Amino acid sequence: MRRDIIVIPNSKKSEVKENGILIVKVKSKPENNKANSEVVKVLSKHFGKKIKIIKGFKSKRKSIEIY
Repeated sequence: MRRDIIVIPNSKKSEVKENGILIVKVKSKPENNKANSEVVKVLSKHFGKKIKIIKGFKSKRKSIEIY
């Protein structure tokens, strides 16, 4: 299943909010792939499934695949 998400880096805490679109807040800074790695980790825990970013590696708007 594919989902579009919005990532908010440099947040005080990591969390997932659903408001029509998934909003993922992560503590990491958007440098050296740190925020993307945390997004995958947070969403994997949220859904209990494997997550892969398939689009938007350098953007706040991303597409993910949920396995």
